[in-house]
Amino acid sequence: MTNYTCSDCEMEVNNITCGKCGSELEYKELTTAEGNTVGVSECPKGCGKIKSPMCCGHDMAAVA
Repeated sequence: MTNYTCSDCEMEVNNITCGKCGSELEYKELTTAEGNTVGVSECPKGCGKIKSPMCCGHDMAAVA
């Protein structure tokens, strides 16, 4: 299970699931054409992906 934690306020989020199939989303990092990395939460069954959660104006860090 992946937990997401905010480095500013220590808010934590877990158990993010796909609304289509109910599978737990998995944390992945994608590399943009410019070479930057972007954290996403992806359905392991291929239903899609979303940008990882944000809190206090920045991406929350994924912690396994």
